[in-house]
Amino acid sequence: MQRATIGTGATITELFADPAALLPFVLIGFAAQLIDGALGMAYGVISSTLLVGLGVPPAAASAGVHTVESFTTGVSAISHVAHRNVNWKLFFRIVVPGIIGGVLGAYVISNLDAETARPIVLGYLSLIGLYLLWRGATHRHVEREPKVVEPLGLAGGFLDAAGGGGWGPIVTSNLMVQGATPRTTIGTVNTAEFFLTVTISATFLFALGWEAFTQATIGLLIGGILAAPLGALVAKRIEADKLLVLVGIVLTLTSGYGLYRFFS
Repeated sequence: MQRATIGTGATITELFADPAALLPFVLIGFAAQLIDGALGMAYGVISSTLLVGLGVPPAAASAGVHTVESFTTGVSAISHVAHRNVNWKLFFRIVVPGIIGGVLGAYVISNLDAETARPIVLGYLSLIGLYLLWRGATHRHVEREPKVVEPLGLAGGFLDAAGGGGWGPIVTSNLMVQGATPRTTIGTVNTAEFFLTVTISATFLFALGWEAFTQATIGLLIGGILAAPLGALVAKRIEADKLLVLVGIVLTLTSGYGLYRFFS
């Protein structure tokens, strides 16, 4: 029987016998998941960008990140629940529309080109990021119950599947703009993302099997699982205004970089 192999040609046993080969990918997974768990967004953008910078082919980087998210979002969800960062009423309002949107997005990307809307969405998110940054810096965040929720879940799920990302930036940022509490918004959106990611990628994961676990994927998975509990703790401890500032910075930088890559 042939042994399962990793994308680099090394066997699983050989890969773990050389921890130095995994270290760069572990660090990327740790940093990306720490930011995502604490701020509710940017795992895909950060990890994919750094992987490509290390020489991983873009398609392989995208597939690896998507595979790892199915596991790291589960650990992150458990951590946020343990730290009581989840608003369950809000969770049920976004998770069902999110899954529906994800299924629709997966269908669209299989039949149509979803790239045409990408610069519009990125431009919109850049403006939202600047607005959140301003509100956090000027302490103007007034907490109130968000009114537009289900459409955000639907749009976030659709864009996440059709555009390769967008659940956190779309849902987290827009709920905060409406006045939702930053800590529970981040925890709730992260928890719902687990169900969304599993729904979108279930067929993909079953089809790939062991071939999905490349050297980069295993490193991302280790780093992400280690960082997930810390991200939930950071979200719990940081003040609301500071969270708004951090979310605004990350959203503006990642969306701006996406626009730069799109037009360059």
